[in-house]
Amino acid sequence: MISLRYHVISIAAVFLALALGVVLGSTAISDRLLSGLSSNRDDLGRQVSDLQAERNALNAQLANADVFGAAVGPRIVSGALRGRSVVLVTTADAAPADRDALTGLLRSAGATVTGELQLTDAFTDPSRSDQLSELSTRLLPAGLRLPTASDAGTLAGGLLGSLLLINPNNGKAQATPAETTAVLAGLGDGGFVHAGPRILPAQLVVVLTGGASRGNGSGDRAGILARFATQLDHAGEGAVLAGRSGSADGNGPIGVVRADTAAASVLSTVDDVNTAAGRVVSVLALAEQAQGRAGRYGTGGNAQAMVPAIQG
Repeated sequence: MISLRYHVISIAAVFLALALGVVLGSTAISDRLLSGLSSNRDDLGRQVSDLQAERNALNAQLANADVFGAAVGPRIVSGALRGRSVVLVTTADAAPADRDALTGLLRSAGATVTGELQLTDAFTDPSRSDQLSELSTRLLPAGLRLPTASDAGTLAGGLLGSLLLINPNNGKAQATPAETTAVLAGLGDGGFVHAGPRILPAQLVVVLTGGASRGNGSGDRAGILARFATQLDHAGEGAVLAGRSGSADGNGPIGVVRADTAAASVLSTVDDVNTAAGRVVSVLALAEQAQGRAGRYGTGGNAQAMVPAIQG
């Protein structure tokens, strides 16, 4: 006769066997799972190492290309702007290294650099647009006219264009030195510009900026600068808006210009001025502007070519 005790022991043995099987099975699964994860980790580690090596090799190639471009750049642009005068306008985020290197190339091209005007952060601040518009209207020298557009970028471009650029129709300055001094002092007192010791009017202008605008109002900032540079182009023989990588994005001033067919048809843009090649292209684009042509150059997806077409 089977006792109750026998049933209890049998049931306990069954559950013990099940528990032991689960433990042993889970241990085997865990070992296989850990082994697989370890293998995947090793594969990912090798992929990361390969990508890092590839990135380092590409960075080395870019560095070598930049050194080469800096070495041959003066020869490439030699004589491209002989007899021409150029004024430089820089934004608050323009890199001094870009400015200095570009200025050197302009001189290597035979251009006379007549001075530099620095725009402050306030110049492209949307919250101060009304003040900039009011000052542009109030400071306008007698006998000069502003564009009919009412936005701050265009109005400031009309005002400063008449001071910084020679009239392309008669080859004469559009304002007297005293008028230029008074206007720049007024804009300086308003916190919108910093002027160099003495700025003389020039035939051509380069507007040098940084990369893409960031933060609140970035699109509005880019729009103000884009319209300003476009109006400068109308005021003289030609203009180039040159920026760093990222400036051709939708929130960058070059991106804004390139999205506007009318602006892009007259104002040349270069989106990689942080490279030696981009600075060379900026000079060549300015020479192209002097011949009445415009283009979109650089490495951005909305550029039409890396460099201007060689004529003749």
